[in-house]
Amino acid sequence: MPEQTITDNLEDLLAVLPPDIVEALREYNSPEDRAKLLEIVLDLGRRPEARFEDREVYLADREITREDIAYVASRIGRFGDDNRAGIERTLHRISAIRSRSGEIVGLTCRIGRAVYGTVAIIRDLIESGESILLLGRPGVGKTTMLRETARVLADDLRKRVIVVDTSNEIAGDGDIPHPAIGRARRMQVPTPSLQHAVMIEAVENHMPEVIVIDEIGTELEAAAARTIAERGVQLIGTAHGNTLENIMMNPTLSDLIGGIQSVTLSDEEARRRGTQKSILERKAPPTFGVLVEIQSRTRVAVHRDVAAAVDAILRGQPLRVEIRERNPDGTVSIWYEELHGQDQRAERSMLPSGPRRTYQRIPGTPAPTRPATPSGTIAAVAPPSEPIRRTMRLFPFGVSRNRLEDVIRQLMLPVELVRSPREADAVVTLKNYFRKRPQVLREAEQRGIPVYVLRSNTAQQMANLFRSLFPERFAGEQEPESAADDGDENAAHDRILAAMEEAEAAAHQVLQGTRSRIELRPQEAWIRRLQHQLAERYNLASRSRGREPFRRVEIYREDESW
Repeated sequence: MPEQTITDNLEDLLAVLPPDIVEALREYNSPEDRAKLLEIVLDLGRRPEARFEDREVYLADREITREDIAYVASRIGRFGDDNRAGIERTLHRISAIRSRSGEIVGLTCRIGRAVYGTVAIIRDLIESGESILLLGRPGVGKTTMLRETARVLADDLRKRVIVVDTSNEIAGDGDIPHPAIGRARRMQVPTPSLQHAVMIEAVENHMPEVIVIDEIGTELEAAAARTIAERGVQLIGTAHGNTLENIMMNPTLSDLIGGIQSVTLSDEEARRRGTQKSILERKAPPTFGVLVEIQSRTRVAVHRDVAAAVDAILRGQPLRVEIRERNPDGTVSIWYEELHGQDQRAERSMLPSGPRRTYQRIPGTPAPTRPATPSGTIAAVAPPSEPIRRTMRLFPFGVSRNRLEDVIRQLMLPVELVRSPREADAVVTLKNYFRKRPQVLREAEQRGIPVYVLRSNTAQQMANLFRSLFPERFAGEQEPESAADDGDENAAHDRILAAMEEAEAAAHQVLQGTRSRIELRPQEAWIRRLQHQLAERYNLASRSRGREPFRRVEIYREDESW
């Protein structure tokens, strides 16, 4: 869909300006001039000025007086702690410059516009459910895209959306939000220093599926964003910075992309990597899974996997970036470019010093023109063909979603995390949640969905779960030489499946109460370990009994006395 301006409410802004300045602005009332008008500047003792995208013009020969500034200030909303005010039911923003004594000596009247179609270029990313971080220079359209994102998620996708509006810039001034955010609800922030608290309050009190937040700028807000993402809520936000490297170099905001820490490698690992012993690495899973650099109003660069992008930059490796550009006819061109940072082999202890990077189009990847669908979405670019595999859809309840995604990525498992138990093939939760028997777990069991229980929220516990769910992928790690030397891989595979089916059947019998404890057939040590892990995820106790070669696993209820 082509970009279409639906309203700029410019008449409401003109109504608060001095009459002679309004008359001067009437000369620039053509549709082209109105579309290019960015802001009106009123500074004490200077001539009033209108700033357009391509030029600046003076609006009067006289200088601005204190009376002019008082005239405007008396006709707009109250200035907050961030020296911003607005006009009720509009998107305009008036920012004040104050003297040492606190008096207003300058006003910047920024034009706010509601624009449909700005998210068509990234709509497929929004619909994916991933948390998305938007970056870009001031005035490039971050807030406009954020506002339209809230409307699309609330109206088109029918999701529960909460907008945390610190300066009333997303949904306008006043208690009634601007129609540009659609059905999305708006929570105002009393003072900018409390933005992080309102973010947490929104999650705890209003059960949102999506939270939209503008200008994440402090450590507390970055920590609140991580907390929201850990609870499984989709987060759409903006931050100060033009590129991914800007966020990596910002110690306050680097936690949004996983944080950066210095680690010391062993001599062997340093030789294998060809680096110094002290290097920089990503500290944790990123809060935002996708990062979009808004380069202009019609062009963006997309990092679909923030963790992989950060790792590549820290290691000085080339990074494949997806470039999208909206054409005048509403179609979207998509191609890939190779991103090259500074050569970090020579000096691993420093991050790249800013957006010093060059783009090179990858040979064989022209810029194809892809028409937008009627809803404005973009057909996803198909990755290189891979063997078709059965993907398990897993719903985490009370389990760290980011940590779980990191384990799945490291083990390269065919597992997809979903956001509803109704979409899931299985549910994973923690032991303390399972004991409380919440409604979500009861409904899952009623529908016959298996519920796997972890004792703690650690990566090791998660890895153990996946080893028991995909034993054929990890059999080689524990299999002794005697089993490896027989040369019959199919027989080993069948032996694993038979042992695990026996253990699973025994677990069901113990849970149903038909038998209090069941001894399984003797198995080798590495198979017994898999059977113990299976019993654990059914929240049952197990122990090994007997002597080799007749040692076997016994499964029983943990609360049963011996």
